[in-house]
Amino acid sequence: MTNPFDDIAVMGAGAVGCYFGAMLARAGTKVRLIGRPAFVEAVSHDGLRFESGGVTERIAVAATSDPAGVARAGLVLFCVKSPDTAQAARAMPPHLAPGAVVLDLQNGVDNAERLRTTIQNPVVAAVVYVSAEIPAPGVVRHNGRGDLVIGEPAPRRADPAMVADLAAFLGHAKIPTRVSDNIDGELWIKLILNCAYNAISALGRYRYGPMMALPEIRLVMRDAVTEIVALAQAKGVRLAAADPVAAMFALGDTLPEAMSSTAQDLSRGRPTEIDDLNGYVVRESDAHGLPAPVNRTLHALVKLLEQARSG
Repeated sequence: MTNPFDDIAVMGAGAVGCYFGAMLARAGTKVRLIGRPAFVEAVSHDGLRFESGGVTERIAVAATSDPAGVARAGLVLFCVKSPDTAQAARAMPPHLAPGAVVLDLQNGVDNAERLRTTIQNPVVAAVVYVSAEIPAPGVVRHNGRGDLVIGEPAPRRADPAMVADLAAFLGHAKIPTRVSDNIDGELWIKLILNCAYNAISALGRYRYGPMMALPEIRLVMRDAVTEIVALAQAKGVRLAAADPVAAMFALGDTLPEAMSSTAQDLSRGRPTEIDDLNGYVVRESDAHGLPAPVNRTLHALVKLLEQARSG
């Protein structure tokens, strides 16, 4: 019997999309990466160069810049940056197979909900824990971890057995995957981690380990988390961690070599996702009458640096 997930398209071939696409291709799955023209040219010529654990491999995958690349896929990994969600989502429906599953691998807490307003296919949300970067077009470098937490946001529309099958399929490709019945709470924990690490890593151009060695930085990170916990309580979110501050500090211990995606975007002069991270916290805190001075400052400073890098 044919596995419905054996044909995969990756919408948004950045670091996250390339890492998981590479892992699935290594496991024998047909993978198409949809990305920028420079990336497509490099992969079409030399394959995807995959660097992990001191080992370099060349992985044969298809690559295109055309959103029609999602056609025939049974599984679409949706990996575009949050600001590009609406545009990318609108490009997919004419090409999506009726039964295709969309796995949302983005940062932020509301992208799966936004996808559902545009496409009718099942949307499964994922919380991504991986450190990866794109040092050059056609090259993905894996720095640590590579696991997922998945689940369908409420109200649930898909068959729970399908979500379990998807987790098992990913696990066979050596992508550890856990199914959660509180994916919204998991997404908020990831938001907490992103808001604590991304902006500071970008502003200091630091990897997580050295960054966290400074006591002053740890205090700023703790205060950023405290603001988000208060916001989650006001919104009625059941956080998927008993001690979010401890969970935040633990991430740096597991990914000391990580450089935040915000830092990587700024280094390339590209727009960041900061409006969907600390900026989201500021907007929602304002709406609920809550103070968020640390997240407001981190958001503003990244916006300033973003503006400077863009010219």
